[in-house]
Amino acid sequence: MKDKRIDLVSHLKGLKKETLKIVIGFDGFVDEIIHAVDKRMDSANYSRIETIEAFSERIARASGLSTNIELVPQQVKIGGNGPIMCNALSKHDVNINYIGALGYPTIDNVFNDLDNNVEIHSIANPGHTDAVEFHDGKLMLGKMSSLSDLTYERMIELLGKDKVVELLSETNMVASVNWSMIPHNTDLWRKIISEILPLLPKRENKPVFFVDFADPEKRENDEVIEALDLLKEFKSKFFVTLGLNKKEAYDVAKVLELFDFQSLDNMQVSLEDLSIALYEYLKIDSVVIHPVDSSCTVIDGVFYSERGPYISKPKLTTGAGDNFNAGFALGMLYHLSPEQALLTGMSTSGYYVRNAKSPNFDELVDFIDLWVNEKI
Repeated sequence: MKDKRIDLVSHLKGLKKETLKIVIGFDGFVDEIIHAVDKRMDSANYSRIETIEAFSERIARASGLSTNIELVPQQVKIGGNGPIMCNALSKHDVNINYIGALGYPTIDNVFNDLDNNVEIHSIANPGHTDAVEFHDGKLMLGKMSSLSDLTYERMIELLGKDKVVELLSETNMVASVNWSMIPHNTDLWRKIISEILPLLPKRENKPVFFVDFADPEKRENDEVIEALDLLKEFKSKFFVTLGLNKKEAYDVAKVLELFDFQSLDNMQVSLEDLSIALYEYLKIDSVVIHPVDSSCTVIDGVFYSERGPYISKPKLTTGAGDNFNAGFALGMLYHLSPEQALLTGMSTSGYYVRNAKSPNFDELVDFIDLWVNEKI
């Protein structure tokens, strides 16, 4: 494991980087990071409710009664799987076109923080997320009615079909993320397949089509299956990769009935068996799963797994998965090995949760070097 990290640092330091072109969509949120108060000592000092379990117990005690839980905002930041992934990738030598819900007719001020190498094509207003953070996870409370405006028809109306074809013809990667919160995402994919894909050139090295479903638990099973079945339709022009966190992977496997429900509910199916089963069912090019402390992928039928730089008390967790996706995708685009791509993904998220920001290339390499020398 350590030797792989040493080799990765050496490889990245000697990398001859090309300028990458990336298209990302389609969501957009304003994230408000929040702590829940356990005890308040005075106007300036309080102790947090530290775990989701403790928070749930506080709520449960109010059943049949009522209670008050104080919420303390920590920061307002770029939100949504797409914008956070976009922000992470923009720290590298890339040109990004972002299509999505960043404000219409004017861009919301929070997205002014995106780097200058991001060209924004906004077609709807963003949602709003109250992200209540704990040491063992987070509760994402979303207000998302504006995302109903994210449709294929609106994209074509505001960008033009020729522009969409141009962007997808020249890109190294298309990332379509947060399917679960975009009501018309499946229809959008279906119309891209029928209306846009036939107009794209066949390329010797296929660009990546990266998809993150983002917790599909609230969507009906038939909707999830319908969307998953569409992914293989992109293979004619793209290298198709599905990214999932650990919970999402077991939930999707349950929807697809790949294993018995009790084994999936108890997470008794190994990540290797889970990854391979998803890969074989979906008939796509790659599946990648990222638990908190590790990650794994199946690419071309071969399973790979690596451990990550876990931290018990991160500064910020909202967006950690999107930073993993950015780092893993960057590894794929730079033609790293599957293990190196996993390590790059986990290093990107590892830096993010410790520093509450995404690393640029030099910071990423330095972080992996510190990990090699056990200084993180």
